Amino acid sequence: MSRSLSLFAIGLVFGGGIGFVIAAGNGVTFDGHDHGVAGHGAGMDHAGMDHSAMHNTPVDVPATDAPSLSVMIMPDPMAGYNLHVMTENFAFSPERASLANVTGEGHAHVYINGDKLGRLYSPWLHLDGLPKGEVEVKVTLNTNDHRPLAVNGTPVSAMQMITVE
Repeated sequence: MSRSLSLFAIGLVFGGGIGFVIAAGNGVTFDGHDHGVAGHGAGMDHAGMDHSAMHNTPVDVPATDAPSLSVMIMPDPMAGYNLHVMTENFAFSPERASLANVTGEGHAHVYINGDKLGRLYSPWLHLDGLPKGEVEVKVTLNTNDHRPLAVNGTPVSAMQMITVE
């Protein structure tokens, strides 16, 4: 029995490693899209576009009924911290990530000390392995097609500083 379990674990390690190497060699990144194929992105045409500029071009929404957010970070009783993202006039829509913009829905991006940690598709996220000292946790609201939301030119974001010991 223990030999079977050992072989299974070895297979998982090598299989995961081979999959990672194949994905990286073909331009797949952890931001959710395949950058190696023009036009790939489940409905987003990236052909002939500056990819980073497209994702950084804000979608300005009117102040009336505009989405807003606040964040609360609390220590987790076991380890790390729990991030709670509270929104108004905004719905998380993971099933439409990377599709066309729909007013009032999308996802959030989470940044730790200015570096993007990843996407957030629901109001809660467990943060673990944070660097020691003062840590800035920033959250932005983004459209389905990953562009940041803004109201009158101001990004819809929230930030909280925590001290990690």
